[in-house]
Amino acid sequence: MASGGARARSGPAPDPNALRRDRDAGEWTVLPADGRKGATPAWPLSEQSIREAELWADLWAKPQAIMWERFGQGLEVALYVRRFTEAELMDSRVNLSTLVRQMADSLGLTTPGMRANRWRITAEESAPAKPRGRGRTATVARSSRSRLKVVPGDGG
Repeated sequence: MASGGARARSGPAPDPNALRRDRDAGEWTVLPADGRKGATPAWPLSEQSIREAELWADLWAKPQAIMWERFGQGLEVALYVRRFTEAELMDSRVNLSTLVRQMADSLGLTTPGMRANRWRITAEESAPAKPRGRGRTATVARSSRSRLKVVPGDGG
């Protein structure tokens, strides 16, 4: 019986923002937040239900779909959609939900799956900050030291 050794998810997850990750910075793929553009691919399995069609179209608009298209994973996404819709039913088996979660991980649909695939979604442009206070247009940043004041006394 084997014991010890590396496991697929052993150790801390890779952090793309870590200070000492220069050595593998090029390994992360940055995906655009606005998702994949273009037409939804044709459904590769037999007889698509209405719910499957909705989910299929929604998934192919996500940022991860860029990578699925690059790696030709249309069939894997379709199988995920089919199992997901089966898992939504009230009388579905519990192990089907586990399978759906594992499939979502492998497709990068979950946070751990994104980390495992080394995919990162770009942050959307934020709106310019509005001035705060009474008519002030800019705030001068002060250090915490500048807010201290000396109090007279004998100190003892």
